[in-house]
Amino acid sequence: MKASQFFISTLKEAPADAEVVSHQLMTRAGMIKKLGAGIYSYMPMGLRVIRKVEAIVREEMNRAGAVELSMPVVQPAELWQETGRFEKMGPELLRIKDRHERDYVVQPTSEEVITDIARQEIKSYKQLPRNFYQIQTKFRDERRPRFGLMRGREFTMKDAYSFDRDPAAAKTSYQVMAQAYRRIFDRFGLTYRAVAADSGAIGGDLSEEFQVIAATGEDAIVYCPGSDYAANMEKAEALAPAGPRPAATQAMTMTPTPGKSTCAAVAELLGVPLSTTVKSLVLATDPVNEQGEATGSQVWLLLLRGDHGMNEVKVGKVPGLDAGFRFASAAEIDEHFGCEPGYLGPIKLKKPVKIVADREVVVMSDWICGANAPDFHLTGVNWGRDLPEPALVADLRNVVEGDASPDGRGVLAIERGIEIGHVFYLGTKYSRAMNATFLDVNGKPQFMEMGCYGIGITRLPAAAIEQNHDERGIIWPDAIAPFTVVVCPIGPDRSPDVKAAADKLYEELLAAGVDVLLDDRGERPGAMFADWELIGVPHRITIGDRGLKEGQLEYQHRRDAAATKVGVHDMVAFLSARLQK
Repeated sequence: MKASQFFISTLKEAPADAEVVSHQLMTRAGMIKKLGAGIYSYMPMGLRVIRKVEAIVREEMNRAGAVELSMPVVQPAELWQETGRFEKMGPELLRIKDRHERDYVVQPTSEEVITDIARQEIKSYKQLPRNFYQIQTKFRDERRPRFGLMRGREFTMKDAYSFDRDPAAAKTSYQVMAQAYRRIFDRFGLTYRAVAADSGAIGGDLSEEFQVIAATGEDAIVYCPGSDYAANMEKAEALAPAGPRPAATQAMTMTPTPGKSTCAAVAELLGVPLSTTVKSLVLATDPVNEQGEATGSQVWLLLLRGDHGMNEVKVGKVPGLDAGFRFASAAEIDEHFGCEPGYLGPIKLKKPVKIVADREVVVMSDWICGANAPDFHLTGVNWGRDLPEPALVADLRNVVEGDASPDGRGVLAIERGIEIGHVFYLGTKYSRAMNATFLDVNGKPQFMEMGCYGIGITRLPAAAIEQNHDERGIIWPDAIAPFTVVVCPIGPDRSPDVKAAADKLYEELLAAGVDVLLDDRGERPGAMFADWELIGVPHRITIGDRGLKEGQLEYQHRRDAAATKVGVHDMVAFLSARLQK
């Protein structure tokens, strides 16, 4: 490709709404153009990156035995109503009506449609296993789309779905996909971690996320440097503390804490470690009877150590809270505690609540909590003496650096990551809901065992940039760069020798199968180099009149501080060797 035939549109400044590096650089490099909130046009330079991502994904999915198809972006609501997700998925699911007032959705994912295909096409165990995939547009109506392609509303995703006879076969299919994903992300040339994850709204009980490591990542990744343990923050278990609870040494005392409504402020006032305080989080559930009628709200009190944060995913697995919970209203708090938030605690309640204590809180003694009275806290609180031992104990908190690793092989560390892929074992969650069965070897109908596997095709380039950039612009890995090599002749309009050498090298590289672009725009060297450093082409060859007279060209990798001189006749072999590394 020659630059004069391509479309190059770089900007000196990023738009004001570009908050993260990838959004700023993709816009400045002319790769994306905003159309609306969370909706972007992929410009020619950006689309080349996306097509390279797709090609790698296709090759490895095909190699793993998956078969490509394409499912509609707009899907009938009836399928989503079969699984209950039409109502449960919330406002992120874009619901629309056609001219006949029939309900449809714009797909955020396609479990329902692929299950409908499977129940129509797969009749016998002899047709299993099967794995179908697509690379298709998705839409999720994010409440606050931001960060460019990192958190857009319309995006492209590769989603695959496996169908098997039984759980053992399904888990084999899951492992095949998990290994295919490792090959895919290895080929992208990115630093990533595969971490154990919670399945979330998709469902299932075996799940891994693939996270690109980046300081700007939205997700916290928990890992053990001394072992292979890795999980996302939602999944990482906080082990129960070892050893017995220390004996009480203080009397429970009503202690004035005027205006101090947070654990941190109370700890500072009293001159004690934050870890001696206990925070009170008040939740509520709204149970219903068999007829679906509300039976009144139930208020819950969660107790966590003052320096720990609540993990909502873990809380959502506590019996009684697993059907859904919300934070209690001001009226519910006043009704049960008789006090405003900031001074709440488990002692001297107006009305009973269900108490759930975190594992750490259960082994604390002489702790501090709200007194259910404005401007007062209780100090010297102890289980058994001042309040009953908690009936319900659970892991409720986010882990922190230095916690013991769940595999017993060291302590935990935390780094930031960007999720670019996720694999799930679904079981029969969807096949049962949609009656997708096959006849097994004994002639009896069985529900298909399913897995699903996603990769954020358009999110991945943004994640790659977050991991690979500097003050001058993007630094693409070779595998997904818009062009692998750029040839930059200096003054070709003034020097026939430079133009001839550039054209000759360009043709030789094309013949060698190199993805090369010749910048024949006639730009000044400074402007030309600035464009390609911003765009991030990893390999640059500069051809100048002075160098040609010495029989030399200049090679510079995007990460190199200085250029390397290479003989004119040696450049193709030199570059080929670099591209094979």
